[in-house]
Amino acid sequence: MVRQLGSEIDALSMERLTPHEIVRELDKYIVGQRAAKRAVAIALRNRWRRQQLAPELREEIAPKNIIMIGPTGVGKTEIARRLARLTRSPFLKIEASKFTEVGYVGRDVESIIRDLTEIGVKLVRDEKNQLVRETAIRNARERILDILLPDSRRPAARPAFVSSPVPEEASSGETREKLGRWLDEGKLDEREIEVDVKEQGFPSLEIFTPQGVEEMGINIKEMMPGLFGGKSKRKKMRLGDAREVIIAEEAEKLVDQQNVAREAIERVEQSGMVFLDEIDKIAGRQNASNGPDISREGVQRDLLPIVEGTTVNTKYGMVKTDHILFIAAGAFHVSKPSDLIPELQGRFPIRVELESLTEADFGRILREPKNALTMQYTALLGTEGVTLQFGDDAISEIARYAALVNEKTENIGARRLHTILERLLDELSFEASEMNGTSVTIDAAYVQRILGETVKDEDLSRYVL
Repeated sequence: MVRQLGSEIDALSMERLTPHEIVRELDKYIVGQRAAKRAVAIALRNRWRRQQLAPELREEIAPKNIIMIGPTGVGKTEIARRLARLTRSPFLKIEASKFTEVGYVGRDVESIIRDLTEIGVKLVRDEKNQLVRETAIRNARERILDILLPDSRRPAARPAFVSSPVPEEASSGETREKLGRWLDEGKLDEREIEVDVKEQGFPSLEIFTPQGVEEMGINIKEMMPGLFGGKSKRKKMRLGDAREVIIAEEAEKLVDQQNVAREAIERVEQSGMVFLDEIDKIAGRQNASNGPDISREGVQRDLLPIVEGTTVNTKYGMVKTDHILFIAAGAFHVSKPSDLIPELQGRFPIRVELESLTEADFGRILREPKNALTMQYTALLGTEGVTLQFGDDAISEIARYAALVNEKTENIGARRLHTILERLLDELSFEASEMNGTSVTIDAAYVQRILGETVKDEDLSRYVL
């Protein structure tokens, strides 16, 4: 029943997410890049369309993977991440260059799917835990009361720390009821109790096998469960801290973990997303003769079966990658998409180029998104009792400096705004704890006073901004 409910919720949300609606949601956080937003919106909507088809036709339709081409800091990663959040899909961001770090092949590419499955399991488990949280809270309450009153069957039982409020002749039930009220009101949160806590950690073993490090670790844990976790350890904790630990344990008892694994695999297979960043770093010309290029082509050939569709063995079961959506991204300053091996190129039929950010874009980024940097800094300093305001002239000046520094030095896109605002607010951030109740307005003159000389000196701005 729980699984069906979750599927209905997903179907309803996907039905509402038309391409126009998806673009509108992305516009709340990302400025510009209309073509990229349209491409991912269509890819996401096609997933919903595929689910409406007959099973025999549904299996034949492969996802249309995307390559985003554009400089750093223009929103490639953020588009993919926000897309996954919209649909509560398992999402993994990984750099393709990681697979060139060891030898010619590097890290096992199947670890991409294992990591994605772990994310899917955590996603589903968290959802299931939320569904049973109310029951888990009630069970945890009774368990805590059992700890406070270990001998509750004896008449007139009471904990050692209860004195005058509970009379000697009070019954066990009355004492338990009074303690329950105190517990609900938080009056006992500072008391220390002893609880049995499961040890989650286990020693890390790096054993290289054809199946990967993860699988060997699982087999050893199955052979020696007592050595690798599963044991409980008695700890003394504040009751307020212990409550959440006990609630988590009670929720785990109420959730069918095998069902979680099955649903997670299904979600990974049908709606999983992998963002392959820096794919241009593994694109090398075939006529190149140096070692790294040979390594790059080897990595591409290793990635090909995963993108094309294969079955990967994980500790939760076999995962098919046929319908996982892959979104690759790269700056392609030195190489170009046609430098990828033809087989891999064919698996990324959608190519979309993201535009470099202009001065006007920087101004919009500082004003419009729901998570705008100016809003973040205002909220941060507000915790110190400082009211921070940015004037329109200040935002225009910050945008101008960001565009200028990107033009004169390395173009790092919107990330330049982070470095400029940190420099701009450095003194204020340091002194804010001593300025409770103060109101500060940042205007163009303030921006020029702090940043003007630094931006003019190209060598200095290269290091500072």
